[in-house]
Amino acid sequence: MPRRIVQLLVGLFLYGAGCALTVEAGLGVDPWTVFAQGISLKTGIGIGWITNIVGFFVLLLWIPLRQKPGVGTIANILLVGTSMQIVIGLVPPVAGFGAQLAVLLGGIVLVAVASGLYIGARFGPGPRDGLMTGLNARLGWPIWVCRALVEISVLLVGWLLGGTVGIGTVLFAVLIGPLVHVALPLLDTRRTATPAVERAI
Repeated sequence: MPRRIVQLLVGLFLYGAGCALTVEAGLGVDPWTVFAQGISLKTGIGIGWITNIVGFFVLLLWIPLRQKPGVGTIANILLVGTSMQIVIGLVPPVAGFGAQLAVLLGGIVLVAVASGLYIGARFGPGPRDGLMTGLNARLGWPIWVCRALVEISVLLVGWLLGGTVGIGTVLFAVLIGPLVHVALPLLDTRRTATPAVERAI
Protein backbone atom coordinates (compact mmCIF):
# COMPACT_ATOMS: atom_id res chain seq x y z
CA MET A 1 0.00 0.00 0.00
CA PRO A 2 2.71 2.62 0.80
CA ARG A 3 4.33 1.93 -2.56
CA ARG A 4 1.00 2.33 -4.36
CA ILE A 5 0.28 5.63 -2.61
CA VAL A 6 3.71 7.03 -3.47
CA GLN A 7 3.36 5.77 -7.05
CA LEU A 8 -0.04 7.45 -7.34
CA LEU A 9 1.17 10.81 -6.02
CA VAL A 10 4.38 10.82 -8.08
CA GLY A 11 2.45 9.78 -11.18
CA LEU A 12 -0.12 12.56 -10.82
CA PHE A 13 2.54 15.19 -10.16
CA LEU A 14 4.54 14.07 -13.22
CA TYR A 15 1.38 14.00 -15.33
CA GLY A 16 0.77 17.66 -14.59
CA ALA A 17 4.44 18.44 -15.21
CA GLY A 18 4.32 16.70 -18.59
CA CYS A 19 1.22 18.64 -19.60
CA ALA A 20 2.95 21.86 -18.52
CA LEU A 21 5.91 21.09 -20.79
CA THR A 22 3.59 20.60 -23.77
CA VAL A 23 2.02 23.98 -23.00
CA GLU A 24 5.40 25.71 -22.78
CA ALA A 25 6.50 24.10 -26.06
CA GLY A 26 3.82 26.16 -27.78
CA LEU A 27 3.19 23.70 -30.62
CA GLY A 28 -0.24 22.47 -29.57
CA VAL A 29 -1.55 20.43 -26.66
CA ASP A 30 -3.94 17.57 -25.99
CA PRO A 31 -7.72 18.24 -26.28
CA TRP A 32 -8.45 18.66 -22.58
CA THR A 33 -5.50 21.02 -22.16
CA VAL A 34 -6.66 23.00 -25.22
CA PHE A 35 -10.02 23.33 -23.44
CA ALA A 36 -8.42 24.42 -20.16
CA GLN A 37 -6.09 26.80 -21.98
CA GLY A 38 -8.98 28.43 -23.83
CA ILE A 39 -10.92 28.98 -20.60
CA SER A 40 -7.76 30.27 -18.94
CA LEU A 41 -7.26 32.85 -21.69
CA LYS A 42 -10.83 34.08 -21.33
CA THR A 43 -10.92 34.19 -17.53
CA GLY A 44 -7.35 35.08 -16.61
CA ILE A 45 -7.21 32.12 -14.21
CA GLY A 46 -4.08 29.96 -14.48
CA ILE A 47 -4.40 26.97 -16.79
CA GLY A 48 -3.45 24.57 -13.98
CA TRP A 49 -6.20 25.88 -11.72
CA ILE A 50 -8.66 25.64 -14.61
CA THR A 51 -7.57 22.02 -15.10
CA ASN A 52 -8.49 21.29 -11.49
CA ILE A 53 -11.83 23.09 -11.80
CA VAL A 54 -12.70 21.27 -15.03
CA GLY A 55 -11.81 17.98 -13.37
CA PHE A 56 -14.27 18.75 -10.57
CA PHE A 57 -17.11 19.55 -12.97
CA VAL A 58 -16.35 16.44 -15.04
CA LEU A 59 -16.62 14.44 -11.82
CA LEU A 60 -20.14 15.84 -11.32
CA LEU A 61 -21.05 14.25 -14.66
CA TRP A 62 -20.30 10.88 -13.06
CA ILE A 63 -23.45 11.20 -10.93
CA PRO A 64 -26.02 10.52 -13.69
CA LEU A 65 -23.66 7.91 -15.11
CA ARG A 66 -23.59 6.16 -11.70
CA GLN A 67 -19.81 6.07 -11.60
CA LYS A 68 -18.06 5.85 -8.24
CA PRO A 69 -14.81 7.80 -7.80
CA GLY A 70 -11.80 6.28 -6.13
CA VAL A 71 -9.05 7.88 -4.09
CA GLY A 72 -7.06 8.27 -7.29
CA THR A 73 -9.93 10.16 -8.92
CA ILE A 74 -10.01 12.78 -6.17
CA ALA A 75 -6.22 13.00 -6.03
CA ASN A 76 -6.18 13.51 -9.80
CA ILE A 77 -8.48 16.52 -9.51
CA LEU A 78 -6.36 18.07 -6.76
CA LEU A 79 -2.83 17.34 -7.96
CA VAL A 80 -2.59 17.33 -11.76
CA GLY A 81 -3.56 20.96 -12.30
CA THR A 82 -1.62 22.10 -9.25
CA SER A 83 1.53 20.43 -10.54
CA MET A 84 0.88 21.90 -13.96
CA GLN A 85 0.56 25.42 -12.55
CA ILE A 86 3.77 25.06 -10.52
CA VAL A 87 5.82 23.80 -13.47
CA ILE A 88 4.47 26.46 -15.83
CA GLY A 89 5.56 29.04 -13.27
CA LEU A 90 9.06 27.58 -13.17
CA VAL A 91 9.67 26.76 -16.85
CA PRO A 92 9.67 29.67 -19.31
CA PRO A 93 8.14 29.36 -22.79
CA VAL A 94 10.53 27.75 -25.28
CA ALA A 95 11.81 29.50 -28.42
CA GLY A 96 13.06 27.85 -31.61
CA PHE A 97 11.34 24.94 -33.36
CA GLY A 98 13.99 22.37 -32.46
CA ALA A 99 13.83 23.22 -28.77
CA GLN A 100 10.02 23.40 -28.88
CA LEU A 101 9.79 19.96 -30.47
CA ALA A 102 12.21 18.48 -27.94
CA VAL A 103 10.25 19.91 -25.01
CA LEU A 104 6.97 18.77 -26.56
CA LEU A 105 8.19 15.20 -27.03
CA GLY A 106 9.68 15.19 -23.54
CA GLY A 107 6.33 16.30 -22.16
CA ILE A 108 4.46 13.58 -24.04
CA VAL A 109 6.86 10.88 -22.83
CA LEU A 110 6.55 12.21 -19.27
CA VAL A 111 2.74 12.09 -19.50
CA ALA A 112 2.94 8.49 -20.72
CA VAL A 113 5.23 7.40 -17.89
CA ALA A 114 3.08 9.30 -15.40
CA SER A 115 -0.03 7.58 -16.76
CA GLY A 116 1.61 4.22 -16.23
CA LEU A 117 2.44 5.21 -12.66
CA TYR A 118 -0.94 6.49 -11.54
CA ILE A 119 -3.03 3.95 -13.46
CA GLY A 120 -0.72 1.16 -12.31
CA ALA A 121 -1.23 2.23 -8.70
CA ARG A 122 -4.89 1.10 -9.10
CA PHE A 123 -6.66 3.75 -7.05
CA GLY A 124 -9.36 4.52 -9.61
CA PRO A 125 -9.48 6.36 -12.95
CA GLY A 126 -9.08 10.06 -13.49
CA PRO A 127 -12.30 12.07 -13.92
CA ARG A 128 -11.99 12.29 -17.70
CA ASP A 129 -11.28 8.58 -18.17
CA GLY A 130 -14.17 7.75 -15.86
CA LEU A 131 -16.45 9.89 -18.01
CA MET A 132 -15.57 7.75 -21.06
CA THR A 133 -16.12 4.45 -19.26
CA GLY A 134 -19.33 5.78 -17.71
CA LEU A 135 -20.73 6.74 -21.11
CA ASN A 136 -19.75 3.33 -22.39
CA ALA A 137 -21.51 1.57 -19.50
CA ARG A 138 -24.69 3.66 -19.62
CA LEU A 139 -25.13 4.14 -23.36
CA GLY A 140 -23.45 1.03 -24.70
CA TRP A 141 -21.32 3.02 -27.12
CA PRO A 142 -17.78 1.73 -27.81
CA ILE A 143 -15.10 3.39 -25.69
CA TRP A 144 -13.41 4.83 -28.77
CA VAL A 145 -16.67 6.50 -29.85
CA CYS A 146 -17.20 7.99 -26.37
CA ARG A 147 -13.62 9.25 -26.26
CA ALA A 148 -13.75 10.67 -29.77
CA LEU A 149 -17.02 12.53 -29.20
CA VAL A 150 -15.91 14.03 -25.89
CA GLU A 151 -12.37 14.93 -26.93
CA ILE A 152 -13.38 16.39 -30.29
CA SER A 153 -16.00 18.49 -28.49
CA VAL A 154 -13.61 19.89 -25.88
CA LEU A 155 -10.92 20.39 -28.54
CA LEU A 156 -13.29 22.42 -30.71
CA VAL A 157 -14.56 24.54 -27.81
CA GLY A 158 -11.03 25.09 -26.51
CA TRP A 159 -9.79 26.09 -29.96
CA LEU A 160 -12.66 28.55 -30.39
CA LEU A 161 -11.73 30.06 -27.02
CA GLY A 162 -8.12 30.51 -28.15
CA GLY A 163 -6.42 27.28 -27.02
CA THR A 164 -3.36 26.13 -28.95
CA VAL A 165 -4.02 23.45 -31.57
CA GLY A 166 -1.13 22.36 -33.78
CA ILE A 167 1.41 19.68 -34.52
CA GLY A 168 1.68 18.99 -30.80
CA THR A 169 -2.00 18.07 -30.68
CA VAL A 170 -1.50 15.57 -33.50
CA LEU A 171 1.70 14.12 -32.02
CA PHE A 172 0.05 13.73 -28.63
CA ALA A 173 -2.88 11.86 -30.19
CA VAL A 174 -0.59 9.57 -32.20
CA LEU A 175 2.06 8.85 -29.56
CA ILE A 176 0.30 8.75 -26.21
CA GLY A 177 -1.53 5.46 -26.73
CA PRO A 178 1.51 3.38 -27.78
CA LEU A 179 3.70 4.98 -25.09
CA VAL A 180 1.20 4.26 -22.30
CA HIS A 181 0.84 0.73 -23.70
CA VAL A 182 4.57 0.27 -23.07
CA ALA A 183 4.68 2.07 -19.71
CA LEU A 184 1.66 0.56 -18.01
CA PRO A 185 2.74 -3.10 -17.88
CA LEU A 186 6.11 -2.03 -16.48
CA LEU A 187 4.56 0.06 -13.71
CA ASP A 188 1.43 -1.93 -12.85
CA THR A 189 1.58 -2.81 -9.15
CA ARG A 190 -0.20 -6.10 -9.82
CA ARG A 191 2.67 -7.19 -12.04
CA THR A 192 5.20 -7.34 -9.21
CA ALA A 193 2.86 -8.27 -6.39
CA THR A 194 3.04 -11.66 -4.73
CA PRO A 195 -0.13 -13.82 -4.93
CA ALA A 196 -1.02 -12.90 -1.32
CA VAL A 197 -0.59 -9.19 -2.06
CA GLU A 198 -2.66 -9.53 -5.25
CA ARG A 199 -5.52 -11.02 -3.26
CA ALA A 200 -5.31 -8.14 -0.77
CA ILE A 201 -5.42 -5.59 -3.62
